[in-house]
Amino acid sequence: MTERELPSPVKLGLNVLWSTCWTGFPIKIGLCLLFMALGLIHFEARIGLACLMYLASPVTVFAMPILAMVAEPHLGEGAGIALLFLICIPIDIWATGVVARTLFLEKLSKEPPDGLGLSLWLKTALVGALFMPILWVVVSFATQTSIELSHSLFETEMLKAVPVAEKIGIELTLWGGASTTVLIVMMLLGVSLVGRVIRSAAQSAGPASGDYQALVTRWDLMRVPADQGLMLTAITLVGLVLSMLFWSGLPVSTPHPHECCKKPEVKAAPLYKPVDTLNKAEKQVAQLAAQVEAIEKQKAEEEAAKDKEKDKGKAGKAKPADAKAPVKAPATP
Repeated sequence: MTERELPSPVKLGLNVLWSTCWTGFPIKIGLCLLFMALGLIHFEARIGLACLMYLASPVTVFAMPILAMVAEPHLGEGAGIALLFLICIPIDIWATGVVARTLFLEKLSKEPPDGLGLSLWLKTALVGALFMPILWVVVSFATQTSIELSHSLFETEMLKAVPVAEKIGIELTLWGGASTTVLIVMMLLGVSLVGRVIRSAAQSAGPASGDYQALVTRWDLMRVPADQGLMLTAITLVGLVLSMLFWSGLPVSTPHPHECCKKPEVKAAPLYKPVDTLNKAEKQVAQLAAQVEAIEKQKAEEEAAKDKEKDKGKAGKAKPADAKAPVKAPATP
């Protein structure tokens, strides 16, 4: 296959990076869960998704300083973070080698050289270390500039009358679309740089011998270990040890709410029973009726007592008036 027949750098980069991500990601996420169960890693909630994204990266070792730079003030806690990123180095090298050898044989019909995984991983790591800071600066500058332009656009006389809700939506669309476009362009540029590295390695490699069927057979046999029994036994024992470590450490590190953030205990509402509710309502009505009768009786007694006091007062006033009345002399015959 000639050089003109090689795929474009973007296509080469996407083929290798995408396949490498999903080849090593299951192993790395298993180790991450094991370390979290053992209490070696404590991530913040807002960093969990970013950590998963960086674990999927084919050059995970450079994710730690980048993630620490983005995630202010700190990435997380625990000695397992550094250990996890160090263990990811051989996993990434192995995944890159498997994917690159498959690409060279199946797509490019090239003979994969010895140490292809290590060489491509080192070159990809160098490209990422140089390109990621540039990506961060360019996207940040584009985002800030687009935000300022959208703000200044709505300060003009023509758009001052736009309501606040519509203004927020339009501004978000304007600067969000601009920053997303810049991010996509920069990501394609980075993938193209990685593809050029792979393309140069393919150009220096010799053509593979044999027809397509022989290449496919050779590609399949690369995945078959020489001693299958030993390989199966080793994988089974490793999985058993990791499972025991995971389940032994999980109950200790199960997340629980902090003492200052405990929610009050809420008891479940009792089952609604209409008959009991009616009986209770009847009792309450009877009690209220008895209370009303007692209050009315008490008021009647108070009014009766007040009437008696008034009658006594009137009788007391009438007696002195009768005593002062003039006594007529008896008539003489």
